[in-house]
Amino acid sequence: MLVIGIAGGSGSGKTTVVKHLIDHLPVNSVSVISQDSYYHDNSHLPIEERKNINFDHPKAIDFELLCTHIAELKAEKSIPQPIYSFLTSTRMSDCQWINPTKIILVEGILLFTCLELLPLLTLKIFVDAEPDDRLTRIIERDTQLRGRNLAEILFRYHQTVKPMHQQFIEPSKRYADIIIPGGGFNQIAIEVLAELAMRKLEKP
Repeated sequence: MLVIGIAGGSGSGKTTVVKHLIDHLPVNSVSVISQDSYYHDNSHLPIEERKNINFDHPKAIDFELLCTHIAELKAEKSIPQPIYSFLTSTRMSDCQWINPTKIILVEGILLFTCLELLPLLTLKIFVDAEPDDRLTRIIERDTQLRGRNLAEILFRYHQTVKPMHQQFIEPSKRYADIIIPGGGFNQIAIEVLAELAMRKLEKP
């Protein structure tokens, strides 16, 4: 089994890289684990307090459960991946069952900040992009998918997203085996990565 970690700043194009990789790899050979599914459940907090959660800090992630689930997949066991709602900042009552496959793609902004997770990853990929490009994608994503207005997005970006990127995410780049410049639209890098994944799978 090949476990590929794909990290990078918010809006860098990680999801785009994942989608293109799936297109380049054999059908039914890939499962995807999203760090976003492993945010701590905040249903115990009042709604107003949930609006102030710093989702870009490593402490917001249940890394213990994420590491456990990846280890279980590597042991050929299916796992119940949580489903997280950014509209309510809580975990849903349902889960998504993920089955072990030849390739597991794990993506998230803070993956490489967890030292316990790093040994579980066969390949560590960092998707790099210019800050202005990332902010544009964050605005598009958060208005369309997370129900936030522009003023709220910009406030959150300057209060948490940008400083947390500088403090945690950018320094974690040093743990990457491969850095993909230009965000999620670097087709050459994606093709090379897919070829590398296939070669590793074919090794005895």
